[in-house]
Amino acid sequence: MTKRKYRQGFALIEVVITASVFLVVILGLAGTYAIAVKASLENVTKVKATFLEEEGLEAVRLMRDLSWADNIATQVTGVPFYLVFDGATWTAVATSDFIGGIFERKITLTDVYRDSSQNIVSSGGTLDPNIKKVTSAVSWFSRGATTTRSLSTYLTNVFDN
Repeated sequence: MTKRKYRQGFALIEVVITASVFLVVILGLAGTYAIAVKASLENVTKVKATFLEEEGLEAVRLMRDLSWADNIATQVTGVPFYLVFDGATWTAVATSDFIGGIFERKITLTDVYRDSSQNIVSSGGTLDPNIKKVTSAVSWFSRGATTTRSLSTYLTNVFDN
């Protein structure tokens, strides 16, 4: 009878150990899943920000195509402006509006200078009035800090308008 009692006690210990191991594995998988979901949600925000940056550059290109003189040359160099779409055209405005209640997009145009070989230089050289460097920057607040991403390209007065 003593032998049988020990066997039943040992079986109970095996069940407790097996349940503990199973619980640890399940909790580990749940933690990994939670981390993956959190990373995925943060990635969605970054992808949206990238789309907004690209859209900003495209909007400025469309504004250039309509009229360099009215839409690009009139912007103050180095002073950020914001874009508003009225359903038909893009317009530059001075006041910020949060896109989707989360993102702020700023567009900045800077002058471009060329050296004697017509290469773009960062300082010195001659001002080229028919080219601007355009930067589209998107900012958002996340996890106690502001994140900013930006894209830059050069915009040329190709239509001489």
